[in-house]
Amino acid sequence: MSTRIEIATNPGEEERAAILRPLRAHNLAKAGDPKPEAVALVVRDEQSDEIIGGLSGEIFYRWLFIELLAIPEQAKGQGIGARLMKMAEDLAREKGCVGIWLDTFDFQAPGFYQKLGYTEFGHLDDFPPGHKRFYFQKRLG
Repeated sequence: MSTRIEIATNPGEEERAAILRPLRAHNLAKAGDPKPEAVALVVRDEQSDEIIGGLSGEIFYRWLFIELLAIPEQAKGQGIGARLMKMAEDLAREKGCVGIWLDTFDFQAPGFYQKLGYTEFGHLDDFPPGHKRFYFQKRLG
């Protein structure tokens, strides 16, 4: 097989899908079907019904990955974040998950997750420069 490598500037979905195809095939052969399922818990403004925050993630390989957790400034300190995390844990248990994992920055909420029983399993220094990105997990019993 003859190959060449190109730099694709501003690649689109077509390039991403083409790169992902052999990776997914390999993972499927080695680890089985991840059975992906997107999940979201939305926080709405009661008066406007507008979505103002929430939690978004994906379940695959029996783990819930929390990709996003956003609480609007005006709603912070009301326990919404803790309620969302509790609801996510309950949902993950219902779906038969082994645990939950997520990442956060040092200027976001690492202490919040630690108070909820999440443990660090890694971090990346200087991402962004001068800060840390943390990776947390919580096994569900």
